[in-house]
This record gives sequence, C-alpha cells and structure tokens, in this order.
Amino acid sequence: MFPIFLRSLVFNVLFYAVLVCLAIVALPTFALPPRAMLTVAEWWAKATLFLMRVVCNIKVEFRGAENIPKGPLLIVAKHQSFWETFVLPGFFNRPIFILKRQLMQIPVFGQFLVKTGMIAIDRNAGVKALLEMTRRAREAVRSGRQLVIFPEGTRRAPGAPPDYKTGFAQIYSSCGVPCLPIALNSGLFWPRRTFMRYPGTLVVEFLEPLPPGLPKDEFLSRVQAAIEDATGRLVEAGRREQEQLIGSAPSYAPTGG
Repeated sequence: MFPIFLRSLVFNVLFYAVLVCLAIVALPTFALPPRAMLTVAEWWAKATLFLMRVVCNIKVEFRGAENIPKGPLLIVAKHQSFWETFVLPGFFNRPIFILKRQLMQIPVFGQFLVKTGMIAIDRNAGVKALLEMTRRAREAVRSGRQLVIFPEGTRRAPGAPPDYKTGFAQIYSSCGVPCLPIALNSGLFWPRRTFMRYPGTLVVEFLEPLPPGLPKDEFLSRVQAAIEDATGRLVEAGRREQEQLIGSAPSYAPTGG
C-alpha cells in the first residue's frame, strides 16, 4: 500500500500546484468572455488526466462519445467523485452545471462559477428553489447550452444504493430536449473524502440518449435503469482489475456525501 500512498501524495502535490498556477493564469479571463475561462478549465482537466496516468497508473477511457447529440441537451450523470465535475465539461458545448449554493462562496472558484453562468441551488428552499432552478435551466438550454445534472444530488460511493431525486425530471419536461445518461466508475480510483488515488482503468460511458417528451415516470425509470445497469457493470470490471493490480479492491463507505 505504501507505493500507492506515495504515488497519491505526489499526485496531490502536483495536482494542487497545477491548480494554483492555472488559477493565476485565469485571473485575466475574468475580463474576457466566459469561453476563455472555460478553456483554462479544460487545460486543468487535461493536465490532471496526464498526472493520473503518469503518477498513479490510472488510465481513463471515454466510451460512446459518438452518442453525444449536438445542440441543446440535458446530461444526467452518475456522481461518484470530484473528478467528473471538471473533466466532463470538456465534452460539451458551453456546459452549465446545477450545483449547491455554498460553492459560490469559495474565493476565486465561486467567482469562476458565477462568470460561467452555473446555476446555484439552495437545497433548503424547497419548492421555491426547484421552480427557480427549472426556470434558469430552461432559459440556459433554450439559449443553446448543454446542461449537466447529477440526479442524486451528491457523490455516492461505488456500490451504494441509488438515491435519485425527482427534480431533474421536471427540468427534462420543461426543457423539451434529449437527455444523455452517463455511467462511470470514478469512485474506485478517486474516492471521496480521501487523498488516495488507486490504479486501474477509469471508464466514462456515454449511453444512448433518450428523446424529449417522455412521461415523467417513464423517463425517471429509464434514466435510472440505464445509468445504474451500466455503472454496476463498470464498477465490477474496475474491482476485478484492481484485485489483479493491488491484490484487493479498496473498500468504500456505503453511503453518499
């Protein structure tokens, strides 16, 4: 385990060093169109993928990118790790996220979120927050942006029971655009609440898009079934690979957060 610990330590030092350097580089982009700031974020993602491969022996595969529709789109993704929040945007056109309001309060990072038009939600505001979120999401999508939602609201450890909220179905109905489900197994390699980074092959799978206009119950059922079936398959394959690489797959907390 010590070599993995050492690799993880080196990776994290380099990861945050790159982040600080790019944050400085990004400062002038606050005076430029949002696209400039998103470009710097893409550099960060690419640098991170390089460090993961070279330092931690984590290979990354993106499958099914040909399934990504052009134009206005709702993306519904599994959420296991911090990793997908900054890597997935590179695949989409002017992506916009729905995220918790507290992130807007982080110095510099919060200003980046505001500048790029991200939608913040107060989870304690109930129906009022849902209506406001739906209105802003509809406006963003109709302007041509592609909206990314994590339907469980927070990270879930690999193997944790799914906990899909229903609010994203309202957004789907309101926006009237296709929905692209995404499965992944990132939590095996970049777990939540630890700096450890475990080797293996991290896979993101862009699944078959769902058409607009489905009844809410059918939409919810199909989205959850597609994401959970594919995620279960990817997690099982990742665990088998880790058992071969390090003798046993790391254990993870069974709940989200």
